[in-house]
Amino acid sequence: MADGPRHVAIIMDGNGRWARQRHLPRAMGHKRGVEAVRNLLRGVRGMGLEALTLYAFSSENWRRPADEIDDLTRLMKHFIRSDLDEIAANGVRLKIIGDHSAFDEEAVALIDGALTRTAGNTGTTLAIALNYGGQQEIVRAARAAAAQGEITEDTLAAHLDTADMPPLDLLIRTSGEIRLSNFLLWQSAYAELSFTDVLWPDFTVDHLRQAVAQFAGRERRFGGR
Repeated sequence: MADGPRHVAIIMDGNGRWARQRHLPRAMGHKRGVEAVRNLLRGVRGMGLEALTLYAFSSENWRRPADEIDDLTRLMKHFIRSDLDEIAANGVRLKIIGDHSAFDEEAVALIDGALTRTAGNTGTTLAIALNYGGQQEIVRAARAAAAQGEITEDTLAAHLDTADMPPLDLLIRTSGEIRLSNFLLWQSAYAELSFTDVLWPDFTVDHLRQAVAQFAGRERRFGGR
């Protein structure tokens, strides 16, 4: 049987469907999604996770309507302003995977400030995937490895955005979709996968505990017998 996971990643999916089912604006689904993030972060204290990675904005999300991107960016800024004190006080180290420099100057400044403020924290690492794509990450890592010499599994892995984090143990996707959507493709090679029909705004720490319990009951062979 497996021990508890050190590193859990979540594809937070279903905000739009949550709003549509309730005949609400899509922006309201995103707002409730942020509340779910806030409640989850408060609930995971004491679970022993070394790292939690959340897929917040993919490199493909730029194809969405401009007003939706504006709503998401505004919510991100508000979350940093309202929750950074609590996050920092709880010893959480914030990390960004992807390229957040593509967002507006105010958002970039807020993110950079949050990263600097929590850089010395030694508790759980909270990695937020912003303007992130797994294929693009592998290409960047391969180029960096090639620039320094031979490309091997080890040298490529050393240049991934997650190189300073524990290996990914458990990847969860909400909303009933059963695909990775270009998320942590390299890191997911031997991760356990968990799919739930729960829409992200309804996802709670109890759902996470259920997924972790299922993980603990699995036998991980990593290609062996």
